[in-house]
Amino acid sequence: MENLKNIQPVEDFNWEAFEKGDSLSGVSKEELVKTYDETLNTVKDKEVVMGTVTAMNKREVVVNIGFKSDGVVPMSEFRYNPDLKVGDEVEVYIENQEDKKGQLVLSHKKARASRSWERVNEALENDEIIKGYIKCRTKGGMIVDVFGIEAFLPGSQIDVKPIRDYDVFVGKTMEFKIVKINQEFKNVVVSHKALIEAELEQQKKDIISKLEKGQVLEGTVKNITSYGVFIDLGGVDGLIHITDLSWGRVSHPEEIVKLDEKINVVILDFDDEKKRIALGLKQLTPHPWDALDPNLKVGDKVKGKVVVMADYGAFIEIAPGVEGLIHVSEMSWTQHLRSAQDFMKVGDEVEAVILTLDREERKMSLGIKQLKADPWENIEERFPVGSKHTAKVRNFTNFGVFVEIEEGVDGLIHISDLSWTKKIKHPSEFTQIGAEIEVQVLEIDKENRRLSLGHKQLEENPWDVFETIFTVGSIHEGTVIEVLDKGAVIALPYGVEGFATPKHLVKEDGSQAQVDEKLQFKVIEFNKEAKRIILSHSRVFEDEQKSAKKEAAAEKKAKHSKKEESNVVSTQVEKTTLGDIEELAALKEKLAGK
Repeated sequence: MENLKNIQPVEDFNWEAFEKGDSLSGVSKEELVKTYDETLNTVKDKEVVMGTVTAMNKREVVVNIGFKSDGVVPMSEFRYNPDLKVGDEVEVYIENQEDKKGQLVLSHKKARASRSWERVNEALENDEIIKGYIKCRTKGGMIVDVFGIEAFLPGSQIDVKPIRDYDVFVGKTMEFKIVKINQEFKNVVVSHKALIEAELEQQKKDIISKLEKGQVLEGTVKNITSYGVFIDLGGVDGLIHITDLSWGRVSHPEEIVKLDEKINVVILDFDDEKKRIALGLKQLTPHPWDALDPNLKVGDKVKGKVVVMADYGAFIEIAPGVEGLIHVSEMSWTQHLRSAQDFMKVGDEVEAVILTLDREERKMSLGIKQLKADPWENIEERFPVGSKHTAKVRNFTNFGVFVEIEEGVDGLIHISDLSWTKKIKHPSEFTQIGAEIEVQVLEIDKENRRLSLGHKQLEENPWDVFETIFTVGSIHEGTVIEVLDKGAVIALPYGVEGFATPKHLVKEDGSQAQVDEKLQFKVIEFNKEAKRIILSHSRVFEDEQKSAKKEAAAEKKAKHSKKEESNVVSTQVEKTTLGDIEELAALKEKLAGK
């Protein structure tokens, strides 16, 4: 109340003028409104003007353009500029001077867009560094908001290093250079890499000028490919080829290094311009052959892992970078052609014997069959001549059967030693590959590692019996089983076969004997060694005819000799006496012999 007492009214206030609307100074109200309007900017709709940021929060930015009211712009339109602050000048597009709420409606986005094409072209001409907001990912790169235009940022232009995760860049505001504009399609291409390349180029020159062969540097694994590893040496890249990563075999570089790993490397080579730099990792450690046990010698046993397989053999790694070859011929005592894959596979742990060792050439040959005794060393004791065994049929030839009695011990059964009786044209008629067959050792060829074997020798020779049955002149029933140009094959009793020529196949009526016909055959030749019996059918009836003629002739002669009967009787007495003497003499000789 005390304060109110001190307030005094203006003594010379003109209340009449105030009521009429006149100002204190006597200036009319219209004049005052006019003066007020002149202090404000005159703005028009659809116009771009500059304004000052007076306030901002997470959603909105308040901009004063000198108009009677401030405008509000959504914060999302300033995403490209995270550094926006109160007091900054921004360009805005006047959408509406007064909406339903009496609010000034502004757009920063449209203001940028209206001048964006000019600004983009200016930035390209002036090689200007501009800011842009990465909106989203797209195929092959990113979409960037530059002056309100959607520009394309290729993936390769984001950084000098290969990008593994593109998503981390979405929502970021970065500096760019405009590298290309397509005026026809209004396409803009930007690059961030171009900004840092110029700086890196100078760094590269400094690094490259100091490079020397044999120099050891620290680098970071930048990229891993199937053929090698790219190393960042601090602005300049070098390549470690897969063969220079390790002394041992490497299937993929990922076995040796990891991305972003820091490693020491040695410079192996670079070109004249020093653009390609060859690096090595294995060269920082001594060669494994130099570190190999100096006492290791031929005949020693070693253990290792199969690292590579080929048809001709297997490479065994006995230490990282130290390999030996086991040739397929050194895997088994067998002489059959086989593939190395039949004995082992990659990854197998094997024990072997050193066969050759050349430290200068860094070569070694190994064998695994040497771990077993050579089956031919004591062959005479284990497979003596006459011994019987069971063998496995491995292969055929026209002249015989190759069999294996045990691994490394092979033999040949000649076709003539398969059967006593059958005429075999090819061994496949008698047996088959993979079948078991009983054999007897006939001969040992140690030098050529081959046994001569027989199968028929396991049975008695039936030709000893046939010799007493199929005597020359004896007659047997036979069946024609095959007719050939030179004659016919005849099946005889006891499973034996004979042969008759065409002239011996003529029947009594003059016709020729046919297949499956049963006839009487006379043996005209028997050859035990050649196992050959020659037969004749025609001889059977021819000989009968001859004997009938002889009998007739004998009867005729007997009639004529009746007259001389007495002489004949006396002659017969004499003959008998002489015959008796001969018989007595023969008996005497037999007794003397006994």
